[in-house]
Amino acid sequence: MIDLLDHFVLTVRSIEAACDFYTRVLGMAVVTFGDGRKALQFGEFGEHKINLHEAGREFEPKASRPTPGSGDVCFITRTPLERVMSHLRACNVAILEGPVKRTGAKGPIESIYVRDPDGNLLEIANYLPRS
Repeated sequence: MIDLLDHFVLTVRSIEAACDFYTRVLGMAVVTFGDGRKALQFGEFGEHKINLHEAGREFEPKASRPTPGSGDVCFITRTPLERVMSHLRACNVAILEGPVKRTGAKGPIESIYVRDPDGNLLEIANYLPRS
């Protein structure tokens, strides 16, 4: 039985552009590990991580078809969505949809959707009270 998700990998066109977007727009921290590999760390105690692979220079083993822009991920924030949306607009990030109500892993959420520089779909959500 699986207990937790430790990290996932995003294949990106540019490590530098991905690091800029995820730090400037989403407040994540860039960390360097291994042989100079880059990752994005986030969470209250830095307990979550996204490893970055540059397209054509992926670390082995890798996905069968690593492709920039094929990701679709949901991030939870305690920051009210109105504040998130204001920040996104200030960063010139288009909001594709939302706020809309959805169902997350732990119950009801309210979400907005944006894209990162590679076209990955990012859902940013707040948990809603259970009815």
